[in-house]
Amino acid sequence: MDRIFLDANILFSAAYRPDTGLRRLWSLAGVRRVTSVYAAEEARRNLSRHLSRPKQREDLEELLGSVEVIATAPSTGQPLFSTIELPDKDQPILLAAIGAWATHLLSGDFQHFGSYYGKRIEGVLILTPGDYLSSRTE
Repeated sequence: MDRIFLDANILFSAAYRPDTGLRRLWSLAGVRRVTSVYAAEEARRNLSRHLSRPKQREDLEELLGSVEVIATAPSTGQPLFSTIELPDKDQPILLAAIGAWATHLLSGDFQHFGSYYGKRIEGVLILTPGDYLSSRTE
């Protein structure tokens, strides 16, 4: 069974645009969805900043209802590993995915996670949601 960790941008996008293909992540069999308190709060903040409608905020809470929300590992401000360079705001995402024993970290953050797409860090394969969904249908 895959254990997919959802970054805040995935949660935000799935709530903001109900017609997005990201919603397929919630209907996959054999998948356990996980995120962190940190990512959930970031998604909530971003919805507020984007003048979201109440329905979008309700959708986010409904989506989170079928996601395991774990505690957030604090950022140390230090490099995670000698070869991983992430901004302080993204370190808790990767640390939480590792701590949750996720098989995959799904993120649409090309700027910060893009160089790690397709790579496995501490057992966690980092992918775009599109790449993950494509791998499930092959």
